[in-house]
Amino acid sequence: MNDEQLLRYSRHILLDEIGIEGQEKLLASHVLIVGAGGLGSPVALYLGSAGVGRLTVVDHDRVDATNLQRQIAHTLERIGEFKSESVVQSIAAINPDVQVISVTERADDVLLDKLVEKADVVLDCTDNFATRHAINRACVKHRKPLVSGAAIRFDGQIAVYDPRSDLSPCYACVFPESDLLEETSCASMGVFAPLVGIVGTVQAAEALKLLCEIGRPLTGRLLLLDGRSMEWNEMKVSRNAACKVCGSH
Repeated sequence: MNDEQLLRYSRHILLDEIGIEGQEKLLASHVLIVGAGGLGSPVALYLGSAGVGRLTVVDHDRVDATNLQRQIAHTLERIGEFKSESVVQSIAAINPDVQVISVTERADDVLLDKLVEKADVVLDCTDNFATRHAINRACVKHRKPLVSGAAIRFDGQIAVYDPRSDLSPCYACVFPESDLLEETSCASMGVFAPLVGIVGTVQAAEALKLLCEIGRPLTGRLLLLDGRSMEWNEMKVSRNAACKVCGSH
């Protein structure tokens, strides 16, 4: 690190658990963020400001006026621009040292297979089950830790699925595709603006912990938030030996 970086990241370096060694790990890391909306905004901003060296942000959607209530990486002037490209501009204004790669394609199996393989940690900041399962399949295949978040109405959840551990479930162990869970969207159900910030910030924290190899990650634990009462609950989740995705790995 140069003198400017030592100053920029001094508050991290002062932490015994991170220090110079941990900060250098962050600078050398590559994180894949799928989704640049309500969850992806705080995730990208915090990982960028924290000094993760390379971020790949995937989102084929464009900024809309209704997004600005909660998607803090975007601005009024960027309505109509791709969300992933808007995120590039926001991070550049905070930390120009970070390399941010914008991908404006839909996150399908082919694209995810290519991008997940190159990442150290993957963050699922999407809002639909089909994409979440596609991300999970790629992470299991390439043995990449996945930090998953979801937020709707006043309810949020976060978990870490780490295929590097034989004990860790994958996303499909907890939410099997066969369950055909009903999709709910912000457009039809609404979402409390700060909720996505809370969930996304926890996702960013879990990603940084994984990259620095510190603390106890949310592996095998599903953290649930009721934003109405601001109560957190934790559910233990186990690997399903019969899981169609990770059962044979």
